[in-house]
Amino acid sequence: MSSSSPAQPRLIIVMGVSGAGKSTIGEELAKRLEVPFIDADNLHPRANVEKMRGGRPLEDTDRWPWLEIVADAMRNTADTNGRVVCACSALRRSYRDCLRNRAEEPIAFVLLHGDKSVIAQRQANRPGHFMPPALLDSQFATLEQFGPQERGITIDVALSIDEIVDEAAAALS
Repeated sequence: MSSSSPAQPRLIIVMGVSGAGKSTIGEELAKRLEVPFIDADNLHPRANVEKMRGGRPLEDTDRWPWLEIVADAMRNTADTNGRVVCACSALRRSYRDCLRNRAEEPIAFVLLHGDKSVIAQRQANRPGHFMPPALLDSQFATLEQFGPQERGITIDVALSIDEIVDEAAAALS
């Protein structure tokens, strides 16, 4: 596995609303960087999944324990493997702060952002996912852009997978 230098963060989160391509880009970025990949969706407690599947957005009380699980998994994986890429929505600054505070180290964020109609079309093409397209508006309403003290880049989801991964990998090195 690749080791990280001080300029290269050990913890990388590919973030954005549901349907932005977090899992796809996260997996491809992890392959490019030759590091493990974690999909935070797989770490949701069953109650969270059932709530979203039922068309109800998560509340912060649902998210805090999940975000702590995600941060712990990232830190533990990076301790073993040097670096890690994780797909995690991390829509609000407070969620990103929670992840950083729990991990006790910097996290680099890659925000996949774009036109709502493009993302809605992608959502429609993933049958069986627990996040129904009806919650897309709530996701966009929740999304907070990076603050001045946050380490993050924003990449347009209209680019090809390879272009997004190229841009993210360049920004992370």
